[in-house]
Amino acid sequence: MAVVRYFAAAQEATGLDTERRSEATLGALRDAVSAAHPGLGGILPRCAVLVGGSRVDDDSPLSADELVDVLPPFAGG
Repeated sequence: MAVVRYFAAAQEATGLDTERRSEATLGALRDAVSAAHPGLGGILPRCAVLVGGSRVDDDSPLSADELVDVLPPFAGG
C-alpha cells in the first residue's frame, strides 16, 4: 500500500498527516482521495503530487510501500 503524506492546506483538508492507500495508479489515487476527502477536491488540482520524490503521470503505477507527497502551493519569500 502506498503511503500518502499530506502537507499544509492538504493536511488541513483531510485532517491527516498520512494515510495508506491501495490504488494501483497515481490517477486512481487522486480520484480516491478526492472522493474520500471532499475538502481536498478544490486543492488537489493545484498541488504538486510527488511519487518517490518525482513528478509522474497519472497512469504511473504505484508499488507497495510507495511514498506519495501531496504538496499545495506555498507562498513565501
